[in-house]
Amino acid sequence: MTRTILDESRVHPAIRARISDEGKAVIAEVEAAVAANAIVVVGMRWNPFPRQARKWLDSAGIPYQYIEYGSYVSEWRKRLPLKLWTGWTTFPMIFVNGEFIGGATDLMRMNQSTLKQSAAAWPVRA
Repeated sequence: MTRTILDESRVHPAIRARISDEGKAVIAEVEAAVAANAIVVVGMRWNPFPRQARKWLDSAGIPYQYIEYGSYVSEWRKRLPLKLWTGWTTFPMIFVNGEFIGGATDLMRMNQSTLKQSAAAWPVRA
């Protein structure tokens, strides 16, 4: 998969370090959750789609880790690096077995019993 990304040669040297450090902490937080949990849902308040994904997982008894970054009016600076990192512009962002699978609709297309077995077999990592 190839995504269009501005070539580094076109970024002024004075801001390269700033760009490379932007969002590192929030990405590291999500990466740690993805490494430790079979299913991770990254969402935000007031958005109905993260809530739908969580309700779907809860109804199937599938364990997951939920990380929330603000609402439409707060914590957008934390959400923006996640959008740039994944290339996905909406929430939720859902990871299954370490792989980014998309949003709520993509999750709900998956087989619940297979997901439940996969989550139960996920190795617990510290």
